[in-house]
Parts: sequence; structure tokens; C-alpha cells
Amino acid sequence: MSDPSSVPPPLVRAQPDEIAPGVFVIHDHRVPLVPNIGIILGEHSALVVDTGMGPANGAAVLEAARKIADGRRLILTLTHFHPEHGFGAQAFKGAAQIVYNRAQAAELAAKGPAYLDMFRGMSADVAAALDGTHLVEADDLYNGAEHRIDLGGRTVVLRTWGQAHTLADQVVWLPAERVLFTGDLAEERIFPIFPWFPPDDADIDARGWLAALDAMVEMAPAIVVPGHGSAGGKEIVQGVADYIRSVAAAVQAGDDADTITAQMQARHPDWDAPEWIGFAVRYFQDRPL
Repeated sequence: MSDPSSVPPPLVRAQPDEIAPGVFVIHDHRVPLVPNIGIILGEHSALVVDTGMGPANGAAVLEAARKIADGRRLILTLTHFHPEHGFGAQAFKGAAQIVYNRAQAAELAAKGPAYLDMFRGMSADVAAALDGTHLVEADDLYNGAEHRIDLGGRTVVLRTWGQAHTLADQVVWLPAERVLFTGDLAEERIFPIFPWFPPDDADIDARGWLAALDAMVEMAPAIVVPGHGSAGGKEIVQGVADYIRSVAAAVQAGDDADTITAQMQARHPDWDAPEWIGFAVRYFQDRPL
């Protein structure tokens, strides 16, 4: 893991960039524990995708969203329950309609308090960002794989393939514009986060993750906004799928963790967070494809 003293504080720099007409991203600037955040405009409503971590970040995102929305009704959705993506949602409670899938809500209720405690222990900066955080429930939950939101002249699709990086990762898809927000199912130039922490949390499912990635590639997005890293095209998604399959194959071939880590770093010398390679190796040692 990185030395906490060398990592910038996990603060959202709420300066939205318009990446397509009416589609804005608050970029993570490659700061750890800061996600890419989306703001999507329709004629009468605006959808916010993720909040950042803690009440101050959530409030900064809400302020930016209100300025862009210019009086439109606000809706918030979260890509998954992890703290850096959704633990700023309290700022939106009562100011926006909060919508995501029922399985995601159940995972937040079951694991949220423990993740809050775990993240607070990471560093003083993370603890400060999470100061005063309380978890809030969604206003509306959907069942099934897909939920459509009409923003007025623009339809947004919330899509889940179920258990993958978490129990209910959710992407946000603009079918007309072919813009895809992936959450942490896909990150750019970052080794994928494998939250494999048995026995406390062992709900990751690499088969489901790969199925989701393959489906996203088939969607042929023109713009991919990853959970972390720079926006690009579908090559971001394909790169994550190729990496996961490569690690699984190396474990199956009998390579040890040190060998696989060296191989993956040589193959992806510009990718961040190599500490996650070992988690992926341990996962596939326990659960081969």
C-alpha cells in the first residue's frame, strides 16, 4: 500500500468538465479515494452519479450539481456502496431523489458501518473526510437488471449484472449518446480493486465481473467514464477484462504471487495501485475460473 503521508487528501475538486452535450464529469485527478463523478442533464431533471467520500465532498458535489442543473430536479444514483463513491450521499438527502437497486441497498445496510470504520482507520486525512458521516437510505429502489430514468428528452439506463466487484455494481448508460459510467467495474491505468477480504467480506465474483465487462464491450460505448482514472473508449473496459483473465490464467498455470505481480507490472508499467495484484492472485487461488 502507498505511504499515507505521501497521498493527497481525498478531496473532490468540484470543477465539472462537459465531455458531451449536457454530460459533465468532475474528474478524480488521479487522487486515491476520489471517484469520477457524473452530472447528466435532461430538460427537467439532472442525474448525479456518485458523491465522493464524506459530508464535505458530498456538499461540494451537490453545490456543483445545483449550478449546472439550474433549477432542474435532482436525482442521485450510486455505482456501488463503497465509501469513496457514496458516503457523501447525506448531503443529497431531501435535496434530491436517491435511486439505486435493492441489492445495493441491502449491501450498504449490511456492510456500510464496518466499511466506515475500516476507512476511518486508513489515515488522518481519510478520517477527517469521513468526520460526521452518517449513512442514508435511498428514496426509491428498483428490482431486476435495469431501470430507466427519463430526465426529459434524455433517457438514462441504470444497469446491473449482479454480483461482480461488489454484490450489485451498477453502471449508468446513456444509449443515445453512447456514454457509459462504469463505477469500479472498470478503472483506467489502475490495477482493478479486488475487495477479497475473507472471511469478513468475500462477495466479489470474478465470473460475474467478466460477464459485466464483456457485456459493456458489446454495448460499444463511445465514451467510457471509469470509476477512477481518465475517460476514454471501450478499450478501458477491454483492458480490465484482459487483465483479470491473465491473472486467472497465471494462477491456473501454477505461478506464485511474486511472479504474477512482476509479470503484471511489466505488462502494465503505467498502471497505479499494484498492491491489488496480490488480492486478485489470492482470490483466484481460492476460486479459479
